[in-house]
Amino acid sequence: MAAKKLRRAQLSQEMCERLSRYQITTCQDFLCLSLLELMKVTGQSYYEVQKLLCKVSRACAPKMQTAYEMRLRKSVNPSSAFLSTTLHSLDRVLHGGVPCGSLTEITSPPGCGKTQFCIMLSVLATLPVSMGGLDGAVIYIDTESAFSAERLIEIAANRFPTYYDSDEKLLCMTRSIHLYRELTCCSVLKRIMSLEEEIILKKVKLVIIDSVASVVRKEFDTKLQGNLAERSNFLNRGASVLKYLAEEFSIPVILTNQITTALSSGPGLGADLVSPADDLSPSEVLMQFVSCLPSGSSVSGKRDSGYVTAALGNTWSHSVNTRLILQYHDLPARQLLVAKSPVAPFSTFFYTIEKSGLILQDRKDQTNLVWEGTNPALQPIRVRNTALKDTLHDAALPSTTGETSRNTSNL
Repeated sequence: MAAKKLRRAQLSQEMCERLSRYQITTCQDFLCLSLLELMKVTGQSYYEVQKLLCKVSRACAPKMQTAYEMRLRKSVNPSSAFLSTTLHSLDRVLHGGVPCGSLTEITSPPGCGKTQFCIMLSVLATLPVSMGGLDGAVIYIDTESAFSAERLIEIAANRFPTYYDSDEKLLCMTRSIHLYRELTCCSVLKRIMSLEEEIILKKVKLVIIDSVASVVRKEFDTKLQGNLAERSNFLNRGASVLKYLAEEFSIPVILTNQITTALSSGPGLGADLVSPADDLSPSEVLMQFVSCLPSGSSVSGKRDSGYVTAALGNTWSHSVNTRLILQYHDLPARQLLVAKSPVAPFSTFFYTIEKSGLILQDRKDQTNLVWEGTNPALQPIRVRNTALKDTLHDAALPSTTGETSRNTSNL
C-alpha cells in the first residue's frame, strides 16, 4: 500500500506537483521524510505537515473489511471477481475463472502453451462484460520476446468469430493490448513500479508478466555468494507491488514461470539446476546432479532421485495465490493441473492447442496423474523428454564396458 501514488492520497494538485519536483511521488517517499524535511519541501507549518502526514498515512493504510463485506461485493458484481477462461470445466472448479485481486501463476515446460494461454486471456479481458470479459485494457510485459500480434488476432478471430466479424473490431482489440518488452530485472521492476498510473489512465483490467523466471535466472546465479539474497529481494519486492495493484484495483495479475530440476535427497539439492533455456542433454544434467552430491556419495538406483518442478523456489510459491501447471501427457493432448488455489481442490484437465487457443478435452482417464503430497512447490511436472530419470537410473547400474565401469566407480 505504501507504493500508492500521492495523487490518489487526496492531496491537492498543487501539492502533488510541488512534491514531484523533489521526486516525492508515492506515499512511501513522503512518509520516509522527517518533519523538518517535509516542512522544507512542502512550505507548510509544523501543524499543517502533521495533518498531511495523517492524511497520507490513512490513504496507504490497509482498510479493515469483514468477510460479509467481501462476500457482498462479489455477489453484487460477480463479473468483477473473476476473469472467465472460457474453459468451462476449469472455470467451474475455480468458482468463475482466474480470480481478480490476486496473483495467478502459470508454469510449464517449454512448448506446453504458457504464452498461448496468456495471449488468449488477453483477448478475453478486452471482451465486454456481457461476454464474460472485463471490458478493459491489458498490460503485457514480455521478457522473452515471445508475444505474437498475429497469434493474438488468430485466437480472437477463431474463438469469437461472431463478435470479431470485421477487421475494424480486431484492430480495435489490438489497441487495448499494451506490450512492453523488458529484458532485465531492473527494467521489469521499474515497469512494475510505474504500473499504478497506467492502470488508471488506460483503464487496465489485466496485467501479465511472461515470464518472471526468464530475467531472474539469467541475472542471478544462486551459486554465487549473495546472489540468492538479491534474487529473493527482487522477487519479494515485485510480488509485493503486484499484490497491492491486484487488490487495490481488483484486477487479475498473471505471471508465468519456468521449470527446474529438483533432487529428492541430499543437502542443498533443491537449487535451480536446469533452465529450459539451457537445453542440456541428459548426460549434462547427470553431471550437474553428481557435482551436487556430497563427497564419497554415489548415485542410487532409485528412479525418483530427480524430478522437474516449478522454478524460483519455495518462497516464490508462497507469493502466488493460484498456481496452474501445464504439462505434457500424450500427443496431441496435454494436461492442465490446478496445483494451488484458495478455493479449488487439486484438479486435472486435458487440453489441446488449436487456432482458437486452448481447448479442453473430455477425458476421464487420470490413472497416470501423480503429485507429491499437497505441497504445490514440490509438484512434479511431466516434460517431453523423460530421459533424465532413465539416465540417472542407468548410471547406477553395472556396465559391461570397461570405460563405463571406470566412470561409474568414479561417481
